[in-house]
Amino acid sequence: MRKIGFIGTGSMGRILIEAILESKAALPSQLTIHNRTMEKACVIAEQYKGVTVSAGLRQLIQKCDWIFLCVKPLQMIPILEEYNEELTGNKTLISITSPLSISQLESMVTCRAVRFVPSIVNRAGQGASLVTYGSKIDKVHKKEMDDFFTTFSAPLEIDEAITRVSSDLASCGPAFISFLVEKMIEAAVAETKITREEATHIAEHMMIGYGALLQEKLFTLSTLQKRVTVPGGVTGEGLKVLNDETGDMFHKLFVRTHEKFDEDKYLIQKQMEKERRGT
Repeated sequence: MRKIGFIGTGSMGRILIEAILESKAALPSQLTIHNRTMEKACVIAEQYKGVTVSAGLRQLIQKCDWIFLCVKPLQMIPILEEYNEELTGNKTLISITSPLSISQLESMVTCRAVRFVPSIVNRAGQGASLVTYGSKIDKVHKKEMDDFFTTFSAPLEIDEAITRVSSDLASCGPAFISFLVEKMIEAAVAETKITREEATHIAEHMMIGYGALLQEKLFTLSTLQKRVTVPGGVTGEGLKVLNDETGDMFHKLFVRTHEKFDEDKYLIQKQMEKERRGT
């Protein structure tokens, strides 16, 4: 059985660990985890008996075949520089951060490299995950990893050029949609006599049913709108308001996320140059 290591058990690291274990993609005994704040790792080990907590990164890397790197982008490079000798050719490094490219990863380590961008919805064994394989991943390893990722998500292999927009849709999308639904609930409460509890109950179950319709492929996004919209009816009037008010809102959203992405990539590149100079 593959030994799987996790460096970082913060928000997304923990979600990924829980998704893997709840879906039985791996057994607790296969996982070794480490976190800078050890208490966070110990909480997971208490919840899932059999998970090992490692006090040191060197021991974790030496022990494991696949190593998930789940720390912030600017924390990754010092780790990779310090423990490069342990990341030998028979191991696979899996980064979950989008600003650090596959080519940059491969320039720092001798082992195989994969970028895997998860989504919070993977915690329910659903939703897309984004995969970019490095040049050293052969067909056998790719098949093994695809099968593993498929256990708790719907992996999609993407080109480097669409990393940010794909992550906006898959990983940031749930937060964006949640924000919009909460705004709809707030407006319903402000403009009518419905309570927040009633509006929240209705909206949450609408979302659950909406997802089920798409999952069962009973409707597409456009056909669902058409089916609900009766000519001259209420839904049509509401859609007119949405069309007028959203305008270029999502265009601006993607522009801003890409600006932040470019900023993160710039900072990573500068840090890599600094590490190589040894300053």
